[in-house]
Amino acid sequence: MAEHNDLGNLGEERAQAFLRNNGYKIRETNWTAGKLELDIVAEKDDMLVIVEVKTRSTEFFEHPKEAITPRKIKNLVNAAHAYIMKNNWQGETRFDVISVIPKGQNFSIEHIEDAFLPPIM
Repeated sequence: MAEHNDLGNLGEERAQAFLRNNGYKIRETNWTAGKLELDIVAEKDDMLVIVEVKTRSTEFFEHPKEAITPRKIKNLVNAAHAYIMKNNWQGETRFDVISVIPKGQNFSIEHIEDAFLPPIM
C-alpha cells in the first residue's frame, strides 16, 4: 500500500479515537453509496454528524481543511442524503471536518464543527 494511503488510514483512526474520546458514537466508517463515500458517520446528542477527515503530512502546502472543495461538499451532501434515506434518520444532521497532521510522534487534530452548510438544491 502506498505511504499516503497508510497516512490517510492512520489519520482516520486518530479521528475516530478523537471522536469517541469526546462522546461521539461511531455509526459507520468508510460508508459508500455507489462511488460516493463518507469517512465517518457519527452520532452525538441526537445529531447525525458526517465527518470528512483530511490528513496531510504537513500543512506547508495546503492545510487539510482547505481541501474541501465545492465539488467535495456536493458529493458529501449526496452521500449523506443516501445514508439518511437508507437508515431513515429523522433527526438533525451536520457536517464536520477533522484535520489530522503528524507532529513528530503525535498528531495535531483540529475538529471543525458545522464546517459547511449543504448547498440549496
